[in-house]
Amino acid sequence: MKWTRDDGYVVTDERKRLDLSRTQRWLSEESYWAKGRSLDDLKKSIEYSVVLGCYSPADEQVGFARWITDTVTFAWLCDVFVDEGDRSKGLGKFLVGSALQHPAVLDVRRLVLGTRDAHGLYRQFGFEAIPEPARWMERRNAAFYTERPEGGSV
Repeated sequence: MKWTRDDGYVVTDERKRLDLSRTQRWLSEESYWAKGRSLDDLKKSIEYSVVLGCYSPADEQVGFARWITDTVTFAWLCDVFVDEGDRSKGLGKFLVGSALQHPAVLDVRRLVLGTRDAHGLYRQFGFEAIPEPARWMERRNAAFYTERPEGGSV
């Protein structure tokens, strides 16, 4: 799939176009949610996800997002990132809007995401606070953060 803006920016799900080292640097060094994520972990997460890259008119990757989904009942939008030098151009909105039009999630019953600071962006697309947050639970693998094998994320 491919979405194009009038100014030449493109969002596509073409995996071969992804600049993995750039994406890994963004997530591991510049995001608050994926600090230290290794290239190997990024590759593995991409393998099991619907991934989207955002590209400038010069064909440079400037953004990334991915869906974790079963394509029927649940989809989690995560790792949404726009390069700092390309922010304030509406690319986050373009990336999220394109992601929501991806065929893998068009008919999914429940779409979720987590954010610390971009609530305004996601509200524009119909996301809202979970009405019954007490229903939701999580289980974290504490060892993931402290006992990763050589080359893994910390």
